[in-house]
Amino acid sequence: MRGDVLEKVYQESLEERLIAFLAETQHLSYEEAMRVYYSSKLADKIHNGNYGIQYLDYKVLAQILCETEPELLRSSSTS
Repeated sequence: MRGDVLEKVYQESLEERLIAFLAETQHLSYEEAMRVYYSSKLADKIHNGNYGIQYLDYKVLAQILCETEPELLRSSSTS
């Protein structure tokens, strides 16, 4: 398997774990957690591989998202 294919599979798995963890810890539906994640700046950084951020643990990434973009979580609780 080529490296770029492995990287894509790893990234998809990371996003799945991060979204599931976000849903669980923030008491969101899976769909709402997906909306929060995919509308975040963090998702762009992970997708683009900025600073190797995609190699951090999904729990750490969820915490970063919650701390740096709390407005996304607030807007999801009012929807």
